[in-house]
Amino acid sequence: MAMTLTEAAKLSTDVLKVGVIENIVKDSPVLQKLPFIDIVGNSLKYNRENALPSVAFYAVGDTWAESTPTLTQLTATLSILGGDADVDAFLQATRSNYQDLTAAVLELKAKALRHKFEDTFIYGDTTGDANAFDGLRKKIGTASANSQCVTMGGTGATLTLEKVDELIDCVKGTKPDLLLMSRRSRRKMATLMRALGSMDIRQDEFGRSVEHFNGIPIAINDWILDTHTLVSGYETATTGSTCSVIYALAFGEDAICGLQSPQGVVIEEVGKLQTKDAMRHRIKWYCSLADFALVKRAALIGVQD
Repeated sequence: MAMTLTEAAKLSTDVLKVGVIENIVKDSPVLQKLPFIDIVGNSLKYNRENALPSVAFYAVGDTWAESTPTLTQLTATLSILGGDADVDAFLQATRSNYQDLTAAVLELKAKALRHKFEDTFIYGDTTGDANAFDGLRKKIGTASANSQCVTMGGTGATLTLEKVDELIDCVKGTKPDLLLMSRRSRRKMATLMRALGSMDIRQDEFGRSVEHFNGIPIAINDWILDTHTLVSGYETATTGSTCSVIYALAFGEDAICGLQSPQGVVIEEVGKLQTKDAMRHRIKWYCSLADFALVKRAALIGVQD
């Protein structure tokens, strides 16, 4: 009698594909585009222009009036972002023949770190989490009228390219480096541009095809929700309705810029634990977000499908 499949399986081993298959995928180009300033210390103070001094025309012999500018001093404080990862010593010793278990765990921990930064970049609010930093929604101020917040209407409306133009015009002194939006908003933008026969697709520095509007790259951010609520033209919540937001952003040391300690992202070995047979590693990043100029970023709120 020939050997059965069940018995033959006892003499073989399963084939393991090395690596961890990525199943939690969220796209965002923020960390690819955002420049960072390394700061020594726990905060960065900077002065934002508030009002210019006055000047006038004078006749010969006139008394000249003195005038000075006014500035607003702001402080961006580094936040501590990170977490611990424990790897059981027995599993590391017996289950690392095909791939290093510690390396796989730390890779996923680093991915979680990136996801948390990306989410905080949009929705960070120190009112709710004093240990975090304020994100774009808090910094731009979409809950009340201001010059950098364009609204689609009282409770939101379908996106139009005219409103996108209005959003871009809010960024002054330079052209926006990025239009950041959800996938739903990107699809609507593409539909509107195709209807005009004006699709502009270029390759980025990584060789990927990227849609552009008015020469500005269009980027997807999977942390931007399509559930914002508007009342009387301004946001009251990030859940409860069907509105979204599009950001026009300029990056740089005079615009939107990241802050970090000179070490950047650090992975350190804490050591063996006393209460269990495991090795602990800690991944940490001292980081924050600086908003140097009010006119270098803007938001279009109330965007519906």
